[in-house]
Amino acid sequence: MAADPDGLERLWAPYRMAYVRGEETLHDDRCPFCVMAGGGRQSELVVHRGEHSFVTMNLYPYNPGHLMVLPNRHESDFTALSAAESVELTELTQQAIRVIRRVSSPHGFNVGLNLGGVAGGSLSQHLHQHVVPRWGGDANFMTVVGHTKTLPQVIEDTARMLAEAWTADIEERG
Repeated sequence: MAADPDGLERLWAPYRMAYVRGEETLHDDRCPFCVMAGGGRQSELVVHRGEHSFVTMNLYPYNPGHLMVLPNRHESDFTALSAAESVELTELTQQAIRVIRRVSSPHGFNVGLNLGGVAGGSLSQHLHQHVVPRWGGDANFMTVVGHTKTLPQVIEDTARMLAEAWTADIEERG
């Protein structure tokens, strides 16, 4: 790959503009998921709100449509969830799979929890279950050789499409 004249590679990162403009609070020690659950920063990425849990886009998705299902309550331990939280987390995960299938027809899914920092949880203080749509060939030469993930859609557009499909799924299931 030919480098630009200054020798730097460029990576498109539109979410940095909020930081550049000073719109994003630096050194905010609050849990970003709790802020989102409370309707604060990045709550526009929330696809659905339940009584005990919510579904949101992953800000740094592995693939288009990468969702996370989280309890509203700040909790890191899966075994500490109440029965109602556990049931709703599972039901919303199932619905997330149905909705993603409706919107983008993936070939499969990765679904799971990373419990604790050593398990890969970068924000392990607040439990979150990943729902990642997968397609044959989605880890192509760009990912393997170029160490670059190509995402063909802006996260807010994906969130809007999934939220609309979520509403349709609720209406169909009664």
